[in-house]
Amino acid sequence: MKTATVLAAGALLATGALAAPGTAARWANHAARRAGRRSGFRQPAEENGLDVVNGTDKNVEYSSNWAGAVLSSSGFTSVVGTIIVPTPKSTGKSASASAWVGIDGDTCGTAILQTGMDFTISSSGAVSYDAWYEWYPDYAYDFTGFSVKAGDEVKITVTASSKKAGVATLQNLTTGKSISHSFSAETNQLCEYDAEWIVEDYESGGALVTFANFDSVTFTGASAVKSGSTVGVTGATILDIKQGSSVLTDCSTSGSSTVTCSYV
Repeated sequence: MKTATVLAAGALLATGALAAPGTAARWANHAARRAGRRSGFRQPAEENGLDVVNGTDKNVEYSSNWAGAVLSSSGFTSVVGTIIVPTPKSTGKSASASAWVGIDGDTCGTAILQTGMDFTISSSGAVSYDAWYEWYPDYAYDFTGFSVKAGDEVKITVTASSKKAGVATLQNLTTGKSISHSFSAETNQLCEYDAEWIVEDYESGGALVTFANFDSVTFTGASAVKSGSTVGVTGATILDIKQGSSVLTDCSTSGSSTVTCSYV
């Protein structure tokens, strides 16, 4: 798996080297950023509780890197949600964010089975997307041959067949294309304690990337399988990203199957 990723990155660099110098530099920067890309366990911020976001009181737990909704109990073996791929807004500097579904990483600190996509905007305003899979604490690996664009409807699913094996699947419902990756015999085992629908400020090179203004991401059809039964997001813990004194997201649930996060 790692060898294939290195070869793919090398192919990208080789292709870029034949193009104009500016293009080659962008390929090199992109490959370097992707090589060091990884998610992380949820990192708590300074405090939780009642706060006012966009003029509305709500109970929220703060994190420096996760926003969204988390169900915590036991026996979670599958999580699914569908998003419309957003267009990040330009702020004059390079920034990125990620949307994914996963199992564990909140109350379980041994592993996360997750898949999703990053949306990145460069300092010049160019937008790019990367679809990936990950069994954290290993790095994220990009899917190849799976393209998405702003406005595409993408279904995101993870399923654990055991605490050390599972499948990550992305389905572009707009184009009809799908792709999967199977994990097996992973060293770091799941607890199956958490089901998550997350917008993340992920890590690259050991530090959080500049968090992109992603506008809004809504997970529809959000559900999980818990001990063999399907459950919705009712009663999920709501997370918002807070960095320093700034709250950067406003997340909520609606009904039993919708999670929405907006950049504020």
